[in-house]
This record gives sequence, structure tokens and C-alpha cells, in this order.
Amino acid sequence: MDKSEILADEVLLNRIYLIRGQKVMLDKDLADLYDVKAIRLREQIKRNPARFPINFMFQLSPEEALNMVSQNAIPSKQQLGGTLPYAFTEHGILMLSNVLRSERAIGMSIRIIEIFVKLRETLLLHKDISMLVEQVENKLLKQDEKIDVLFNYLSKFIEKEEVPRNRIGYKTKASE
Repeated sequence: MDKSEILADEVLLNRIYLIRGQKVMLDKDLADLYDVKAIRLREQIKRNPARFPINFMFQLSPEEALNMVSQNAIPSKQQLGGTLPYAFTEHGILMLSNVLRSERAIGMSIRIIEIFVKLRETLLLHKDISMLVEQVENKLLKQDEKIDVLFNYLSKFIEKEEVPRNRIGYKTKASE
């Protein structure tokens, strides 16, 4: 691939969707990235069904396709190419490069897999940071409770009014 063909990470990230709890890319986007027609990509999938089990690829339901259009992920239903699109997981994308075999497909698959790996690492980093923040918050809450108890105890001493005490001991007529 030329340097002119290398896409920015943001362009690839914008083509990754979360569907059925999985990060996937649609067949139309992959066909565009691989520089093949979407119908040719689907033909290769149908010719090699053993390479694409359900955890590598699945076809969107009509409701999922409508949801993508309503969420503005896809401008209109016509963008889907008239059929329900296929969604490919990270493993399915890797398998596509084996089926398509063009230099462009191989290079682009490697690039996409790198993006998936970076995305996974970023999510793990955010989970670690989130756990640390939660631990600090829990410690602060415990400290706040202890400080409240301390202030309540101290306020009891401050709230007591000074009542004149009766003197103890020898009393003189002047002190009575």
C-alpha cells in the first residue's frame, strides 16, 4: 500500500460499530476499504461458508438495520445496498483477507486488526483507571465518615453551655 492509501485511525474507528455486544465492521465498509464491490465480497463469503462461522460474521436483522439508520450510523437504508448487511468481527475481517487474497485486502486487514488491538488496549486501560478511581472514592467515603464522627464528637463539647459551678471547699462570707 502507498502512503496515500493509508487511512487515518479515526476513519477506521468510525467504521467500527457495536452490534450484539461485539465490535464489528459492515460488509459495505470493508468492500470500500478493500477496494472491491460489496457483491463480490458477499460472493466470496458464500463460496467459503466454512471460513465464516457465526462468531466471525452474522447478517443484521431488519430491526438492527433500521436501528443503525435511526442512530445516524448510516444516512439511509439505500446505503446498505438493498440487502441486509453482514457484520464481521475481528476474526471475520482476518478471514476475509485470506478469501480475497489481494495485496490491498491483506494490507487493509492488517491495519484494521491493529486498530482493533489498540481499541482493546484502550478499553483495558480505561477499566484499570476506572477501578483505581473507584478504590480512591471508596477510601474517601470511609475517611469522610470518620471525619463526620470526629466532628460530631467535638461538637458535643462545644455545644455544652458553661454553667457556673458551685465552689467546693471552705466558703467565706465574701464568696457567698
